[in-house]
Amino acid sequence: MTKTSTTRRPQNGPHRTGSLNRARWAATRLLLGTVGRASAGIRIGYRHGFDSGSMLDYVYVNKAGGFPVVGHLIDRVYLNALGWRAIRARRELLKDVLRKEIAQRRGREGVSRGVRVLDVASGPGRYLQDLLAEYAPGSVHVECRDLDRAGLAQGERQAAERGLTGISYAYGDALDPAPSSDAPDIVVVSGLYELLLDDTVIEASVARLREMLAPGGVLVFTTQTHHPQLEFIANVLPNREGVLWEMRCRPVELAERWAAQAGFTEVASRRESVGLFTVTTARR
Repeated sequence: MTKTSTTRRPQNGPHRTGSLNRARWAATRLLLGTVGRASAGIRIGYRHGFDSGSMLDYVYVNKAGGFPVVGHLIDRVYLNALGWRAIRARRELLKDVLRKEIAQRRGREGVSRGVRVLDVASGPGRYLQDLLAEYAPGSVHVECRDLDRAGLAQGERQAAERGLTGISYAYGDALDPAPSSDAPDIVVVSGLYELLLDDTVIEASVARLREMLAPGGVLVFTTQTHHPQLEFIANVLPNREGVLWEMRCRPVELAERWAAQAGFTEVASRRESVGLFTVTTARR
C-alpha cells in the first residue's frame, strides 16, 4: 500500500507469503550447507563461490564426488541441474566457435603465425587447455586472466600436468583489462556478463575490449537469456564474495546491439543445445 491504512491484512496476504518464502529459503540454505556438503561440488561452491572458476572447472569434469554413496548421489543430482548442463553445452559451443575463428585467422595470416587468444575472466581455463591440445605447439597462444588467484593457480597446475605449452596465466580485471604486449586476435568473455547487474558496465566493457583487439580480430562473448532457477540461486547459493548470487538474464538482441554500437561488424549469435545461453561473435 502507498497510503496509511487501518485495514487489517488477511493472514494469507503478502506479509504472510513473504514470511513463508523467507522460512523456506532459510531451511533450504541450512539443508544445503549441512547435508549438502557431503557433495564435493557443493563443498567447492561454499569454499570458492558457486560462480567461481573453480566451481565451473568441477562442473566441466562432470564426475560425481564426495562422501561415499550419499555424497556421490547428491553430487550427481547437483551436476545434472539444468544450469550446469547448459554450462557444459555452452563450453562445447564456445570451443566450436573458437575453432572456426582460429582457422579463419590462420587462413588470413598464414600458418606460420600463432593465433593469440585472450580470455579476460578464464578461471582455470580447462576448456582452453582442451582446445589448445588440439593444435601443434606454437600455432595458438592462450592468455588466461582472472581475479581468482586460486583458479589461476589451479589452471597453471593442470596445464603443467598436461605438458601444455603456449598457455599463460595472469591476475587481471576483466572490466579494466591491461593491454597485451601483442594485440589478441580473439578476446573471450565467457560466463561474466550474466553476473553483472548494470547494463552500462557491460556496454563499456564491450567497447573497451574492441580497442584491445588486433585489426580484424573478434570478440566472443556469452549471454544468459533465461534461467528457470534464478530465484533459488539468488536466495540460496553464495557467490565468490560470500553473498547470495544474483544473476541477470538479457535478450541476445540487446547484447548484439551493444556490440554493434561499439563499432563491431559481422555480429552473430548461436544458442547452445540446452537453450539457456548464446555465444556471440563480433568482428573489429
